[in-house]
Amino acid sequence: MAARIVDLHKHYHLGDEAVYALNGVSLDVPEGDYVAIMGPSGSGKSTLLNLLGCLDRPTSGSFFLGDEDVAQLDDDELSEIRASRIGFVFQSYNLIPQLTVQENIEVPLYYMGQLTPESRQRCSELAQMVGLGDRLLHRPMQLSGGQQQRAGIARSLANDPYFILADEPTGNLDSVTTSEILGLLDKLNDAGKTIIIVTHEEDVAARARRIIRLRDGKLQSDVRHRE
Repeated sequence: MAARIVDLHKHYHLGDEAVYALNGVSLDVPEGDYVAIMGPSGSGKSTLLNLLGCLDRPTSGSFFLGDEDVAQLDDDELSEIRASRIGFVFQSYNLIPQLTVQENIEVPLYYMGQLTPESRQRCSELAQMVGLGDRLLHRPMQLSGGQQQRAGIARSLANDPYFILADEPTGNLDSVTTSEILGLLDKLNDAGKTIIIVTHEEDVAARARRIIRLRDGKLQSDVRHRE
């Protein structure tokens, strides 16, 4: 399912001062695309990430997932969209330390009320796919950073999302592990999964098919360098 934002604006008020975080951004993300979003501090990329992740609503404009304008939904509806249609990968992994790898991967299904023997088996298969088949009963503190991020990627796939939204997914990893994680994202994209990655690292962005740059809340450039 494609994602599309149209003339998106996001304004905040800090006391009497208005902060214009996004100013009329429009872009399409076709199904199966791999997009890197870049920009300096204050460019609006974190705000755009929050809007794409249905963690916030725009001041004005539209955000379509398929034919549905999710910018118009209330908090409960946005929560359901996040749980059922979007997979998140975080810089700090955001694994629950008390849970095993298997249980962490299952978390999205638990919150959706869809944890069944069949779905648990699928989570085990996702762990196998990301190279953690022999770590299912380990807890996050027993894993390396790269292994924790692999668990995070498997968790992001548990609900079979429309797209994966990755926020600086290699920011805490060394260069070798970064290459391994990016290789895993490449394989997911090659298999048809839509990926949107927010990064400040040029070599990470270069792995995407397309690089979008923001500056001062506006779209500065949108360059597709790989089909």
